[in-house]
Amino acid sequence: MNYAEVTETDLAEELPLCCCRMETPRSGGNVSTLDQSCMAMESMDGMLVRCQRRVKKQEMMRPSNTVHLLILCEDHRAGMVKHHCCPGCGLFCRAGTFMECRPYGSISHRFHRDCASILRDLRFCPHCGEDASGAMEVTVSKADPSPSVPRSNPGPAHPVVAPVATLPSVPTTPAVPQILRAKKTSEPQRSRDEIKYPPRQLYISAKEGELQKVVHLLVDGKDPNFLMDGQNKGTPLHAAAAEGHQEICHMLVQAGANLDMFDEQQRTPLMAACENSHLDTVKYLLRAGAVVGHKDIIGFTCLHLAAKLGHCDIVHHLLSKASKYVNCQDDGGWTPITWAVEYKHKELVQLLLARGADVNIRDKEENVCLHWAALSGCDDVALALLEARCDLNAVNVHGDSVLHVAARENHLECVMLFLSRGADINQKNKERETALDCCVYGSKVWTALNTNKKLTDARRGRDSHGERVLSRDISRGYEAVPITCVNGVDSEPSPDNFKYIPDNCVTSPLNIDRDITHLQHCSCTDDCSSSTCMCGQLSLQCWYDNMDGNCNLADFCQREPPVLFECNHACSCWRTCRNRVVQNGLRARLQLFRTQKMGWGVRAMQDIPQGTFICEYVGEIITDAEADKRENDSFLFTLENKVGDVHCIDARLFGNIGRFINHLCEPNLLAVRVFTMHQDLRFPRIAFFSSKSIKAGDQIGFDYGDHYWRVKSKYFSCQCGSFKCCQSAGSG
Repeated sequence: MNYAEVTETDLAEELPLCCCRMETPRSGGNVSTLDQSCMAMESMDGMLVRCQRRVKKQEMMRPSNTVHLLILCEDHRAGMVKHHCCPGCGLFCRAGTFMECRPYGSISHRFHRDCASILRDLRFCPHCGEDASGAMEVTVSKADPSPSVPRSNPGPAHPVVAPVATLPSVPTTPAVPQILRAKKTSEPQRSRDEIKYPPRQLYISAKEGELQKVVHLLVDGKDPNFLMDGQNKGTPLHAAAAEGHQEICHMLVQAGANLDMFDEQQRTPLMAACENSHLDTVKYLLRAGAVVGHKDIIGFTCLHLAAKLGHCDIVHHLLSKASKYVNCQDDGGWTPITWAVEYKHKELVQLLLARGADVNIRDKEENVCLHWAALSGCDDVALALLEARCDLNAVNVHGDSVLHVAARENHLECVMLFLSRGADINQKNKERETALDCCVYGSKVWTALNTNKKLTDARRGRDSHGERVLSRDISRGYEAVPITCVNGVDSEPSPDNFKYIPDNCVTSPLNIDRDITHLQHCSCTDDCSSSTCMCGQLSLQCWYDNMDGNCNLADFCQREPPVLFECNHACSCWRTCRNRVVQNGLRARLQLFRTQKMGWGVRAMQDIPQGTFICEYVGEIITDAEADKRENDSFLFTLENKVGDVHCIDARLFGNIGRFINHLCEPNLLAVRVFTMHQDLRFPRIAFFSSKSIKAGDQIGFDYGDHYWRVKSKYFSCQCGSFKCCQSAGSG
């Protein structure tokens, strides 16, 4: 085959041409140019030399995508534009022997013979793609005059320090000043061929911060992903990150080090940097593409490690990049704020609270954050948690309240705080002990509890009309957030005439299409935030907010909200992508309470922004014909799918917290049809989103609709109490 047989289309698609005239955007870091010198390297007869001129511009350049980015002096910048830097190895061709292609007469494209592009056994100029058979071999005996330092003794003709592939994030990486400058020494330097280092030397040198030796070892071909025995099988990048050697991290990453390699503890280099509080190294690794959400063998993430040790600046930076992991639980069920509370990191607790940490997430023993504040005895932290509405009445698997824990640990300040906020002195744990039984007799804590008990007993008659906690979780643990049940109106017990279920169920044969091959799905490899996401396109657009998972209701048609299609298990995206909210379950803190006129109702226990997913309406899926046969239709929700047969959700016998949500003439909830794990249009999930901001303590409700009241107004009227009520007895 000759050159004529290689078409222009073939060359355009297959030959990697140079990018000598391209510059990266200015680096986002505040790096002073006074500390930077030119990074250009030149080769002559196997010897590498490095330019030492000061740079004037921070914009980086490189001859091709196969070599690392360089900050260059004005002279070498001009040489780069003139195509005097070899795209194959990144070395400047100023002296020695090299090839020269002159496709346009006056323009000289320089490259090394071994760096020519090869396509179908033919060699081409790596700059312009012209046939390299027309290139001339040129020998220049003396380099352009510039202050240079010998890089090494004679060795391989074209050693490459650059990585095999450059990370996309490297243009934003701050340049490493003088990373290849030879160390001054009074001893004669020996050739690399004279010193044979074992593979483990790269790990040792990375740990000790020996930048020059790390570069030598990488040039010699040492594996940047070598696993070091006796050091948790960590890589050199683990060692450099743990010690905060950012420049060495940069060289290792450029040489192909895996950013997300696990050691024996399943920890990544980013975790090592976070644990040891090396902020600059953490920033570099994140810019280079390290993943924040990895877990080690006990479920710790980077946030857990930093929060446990009180590294506030590390936590702040991690949250600015990946706030969705703020409530991630380790294997014990602890979140980052749990660790911060346990170790009394007050400033860190405040930071995590401000960034959305949920203080009522329970660990494996059902402790909330306030239990751990009581154990550590930090009343300042306990006060912050109470202000964040941490549940004062929460009990763990042993039946211990936070007052039990504080009394047992003899923490007087915490005991006084809890009593002042209304902690129940008479509450008993599973051992039938009150807090007074748990403390040391005669201690200050005992005196405080005993005095409070006497006062409480004296007020018992008056206090008997206060709200009673009937159940600490009506969901029986099926929801990630417990739902308490209280009654301060009458003697009605906690409702037990239904079975709590977290998902819709069926009691008769229904042919729901759950075939995974029928699912329309996306091929996204990001967080599904782009407009090309197929699932988002099915919903007209992705309506979920990128940071908080809230639904953007501003553009919703409130009367006919769009149908939402979330990503499913056939999609290529991660389980934590942006377009998965309803399938993640209930996250808002709710309470079932006895109302004055409307029976049981549901209220928010936290401030809820507009567009937040509240809960689903869950029950038994039945046909419309079956619904007509049932005598009690108080809990029916018609799906109105407009496709095929009509079906209903009946929550009378099987349901979740949604069955207790009342009608409000001024609703604060909006019902939206959502598809998650199947796309059978007859059976949408009914999800409630907040249609306006909801304050803690407000009852939540939605509009049951005119059809409902046309039927039910014969039997009862609306009791919502709103001035705008149009269904009350006197609204006529």
